[in-house]
Amino acid sequence: MYCFPFAGASSWPFVDACADELPIDVRRDTEFWLVDVRGYEPIGERDVATRLPQLLKNVLGCIGSCLVPPYAFLGHSMGALVSFELARQLSDADIEGPRHLIMSGHRAPQLPRAHHSVHGLPESEVLAKLQRLDGTPLELLDDPEAMALFMPRVRADLAVCENYLYAASEPLSCSLTAFGGIDDPEVSRIELLAWRDLTRGAFSLHMFPGGHFFPHQCQAHVLRVLGQDLRTVLRRIR
Repeated sequence: MYCFPFAGASSWPFVDACADELPIDVRRDTEFWLVDVRGYEPIGERDVATRLPQLLKNVLGCIGSCLVPPYAFLGHSMGALVSFELARQLSDADIEGPRHLIMSGHRAPQLPRAHHSVHGLPESEVLAKLQRLDGTPLELLDDPEAMALFMPRVRADLAVCENYLYAASEPLSCSLTAFGGIDDPEVSRIELLAWRDLTRGAFSLHMFPGGHFFPHQCQAHVLRVLGQDLRTVLRRIR
């Protein structure tokens, strides 16, 4: 399983929890790999990608031939958008794509965005959004030196999401599971249900207590459902 984290993140402790705490039968048959999408940008490039096509070109060029079937994608927030579009590009390139997608904390991408763009606004506006989503540690938000390093990536990642334009195409053939937070201010249950229109495979939706970062807020619950979901996928692909 290739795991794609949210905007601003180059690491994701939840992936470590998957590798350590999922049921033993799931862990025995599953390897978890973190994908840092910014880690594939050309070294020395003056400007980082702020649009998804360029970001995907960098990622696909580096890992497209290294993906080991059968595999799945798990993405949260920005990671859901990136991994979904990567699955579509793999299909277009005649590369064997994921057998299963877990799209977490992101509306179905064919739906219009309901929130205004913030990536180009003053830092106080960007910080207000991060605080509202409640996923950035307070010690980071209160550390000016750390924020000076963190903010450019956050802005670039938010720009990727906010500049995104959906292009209609055939539904994917893989199964898809959507995860969402009951109190997420960014993504509603109806917006998550719309993911079912993007696949010809099996679809399921699971809602969890918490906001946008519900995987952190109720980790044990999410891991329990994730384990059941992966167990079903493993039975199907064996």
